[in-house]
Amino acid sequence: MSFSLAAVGLVHPNGQRALQGVTLAAGAGERLAIIGPSGAGKTTLLRVLGAALRPGEGTVRLLDEAPWQSSAPALRRLRARIGTVHQSPPIAPRLRVVTAVLAGRLGQWSLPRALGSLLLRPADLPGAHEALSRLALEDRLFERCDRLSGGQLQRVGIARVLYQRPALLLADEPVSALDPTLADAALQTLVRQGEATGATLVASLHAVELALRWFPRIVGMREGRIVFDSPVGEVSQAMLSALYANESAARESAA
Repeated sequence: MSFSLAAVGLVHPNGQRALQGVTLAAGAGERLAIIGPSGAGKTTLLRVLGAALRPGEGTVRLLDEAPWQSSAPALRRLRARIGTVHQSPPIAPRLRVVTAVLAGRLGQWSLPRALGSLLLRPADLPGAHEALSRLALEDRLFERCDRLSGGQLQRVGIARVLYQRPALLLADEPVSALDPTLADAALQTLVRQGEATGATLVASLHAVELALRWFPRIVGMREGRIVFDSPVGEVSQAMLSALYANESAARESAA
């Protein structure tokens, strides 16, 4: 089992309930998309799956481990096996692209190798070049990250996770800054990575058409709850309309 959540609930410090009674599981190599309106809890769910956020209710198992019952060193090792593509990659602006990509394996390297790669000389130029080439960014290898566009920076974040080769690959709106052609190509790259390595791929996507195209399993979320968890062939227009009902009405009112 790649992950298992049972009756997970989470309330933010401001009192807002982000997750309520979430039960969800996936086996190794599965591919599922999480969809739903803004504020549905998708990002919070991914942070729980990434062992970045501890829920206040329910049980969590990730890669056959209980993260919140583990020692600090064991938790660090677990997090090194989980890769996350962020909507806005947390990359220092002055960092070079090659260093940002190689940071994907810092949690797997010894301290001397990690520090040497960050401060002295990149530890694996061919590896970084290969990951970037899969996203048509190999010519940006030595570019500073603050000189990239938002879409290029988002692809660097994807390249970092490709280089990491995690067992559990999480993607939070990974293509929101890309045009439709690049978005489709980037998702295809993530899908192929999961197929090649056996990693489980979980992506939160605002673009429903991309979710339906690339993911065999669709999880609909609304108000912190899972509304449906269905094979893509069973997801109907009526289900989607109900999932986004209030959001659609708000858009029509604004128009």
